[in-house]
Amino acid sequence: MSGVNSDSEQSVRLPAPMKEARDGGRGIRDVWQWLGTSGDAAGTNGARVFWAAVSLTAGLVAIINTLNIITIRHDNPKWGLAGPIIWEATSWVALMAFLWIPWIGFRLAPPLQRPWWRVAVVHPVGAFVFGVCHVSGFVFLRKAIYWVFGAEYDFGAVVPNFLYEFSKDWMGYAMQVVGFALFARLLQPAAQAPGETMYTIRDGARIVRVPLRDILAVASAGNYVEFALRDGRRVLMRSPLSAIEAEFAAHGFVRVHRSWLVNAMQMTGLKPEGSGDYTVELGALNVPLSRRFPDALARLRAT
Repeated sequence: MSGVNSDSEQSVRLPAPMKEARDGGRGIRDVWQWLGTSGDAAGTNGARVFWAAVSLTAGLVAIINTLNIITIRHDNPKWGLAGPIIWEATSWVALMAFLWIPWIGFRLAPPLQRPWWRVAVVHPVGAFVFGVCHVSGFVFLRKAIYWVFGAEYDFGAVVPNFLYEFSKDWMGYAMQVVGFALFARLLQPAAQAPGETMYTIRDGARIVRVPLRDILAVASAGNYVEFALRDGRRVLMRSPLSAIEAEFAAHGFVRVHRSWLVNAMQMTGLKPEGSGDYTVELGALNVPLSRRFPDALARLRAT
């Protein structure tokens, strides 16, 4: 189980009540978490790493493709300009369409991390699949474009031409995995300030460490709890809400609803809703406060 470790604003609106996770197994939300997106492509470190590396790759490959067009045009003027543009553009589109393959390879087996056997198995397979998908993708696109204009695209002898393309694709795959690793290092969260209390959120093998003050609220989601963070992330962990309540009680968190805990120190407003119910405002995040929790109301009023 995760724990609170003592080592010395932007918010998001969440629905209330939360949708509950299915009992047993890992749902699609858990898959997105493992892939590093957590269902919110703009708000997680994993997604920032992915899109930063992909954006850089898109720009660099576009420059290389443009230089290739100029070179082909110079060396073989009889081919004209349309052919080289189609060849290079379709290669770029197919490459970008399948960059999720080296991303999964990176997530499964980060380079220079043990176990080594996983790196040795995952990346050769990933490079081969990436090469097959890239070549198949641009060949399909070229044939389709040529067909539209009443012509026919001939890839030539399949085996030698694929081996030629694969000799470039495995290197592209390796460079992309290294790029993901470099951006993961560059974009890792800054070290915490001295004396700042950190909390470790664990979801299987995935670990997210955040300052406790950046947790705005915790919501029950079936067999899981979902942490609403100050930067907009929503991170799941398998745990009952009661266990988190007991763990966070000494750090200013208050149970305001059968499905919610809030960080009392981050409350920005308290709005009556009638019949004794309230809404706890934590920036842009609204959490229900049930009339069945009068002690929580009194504590928040005194905060």
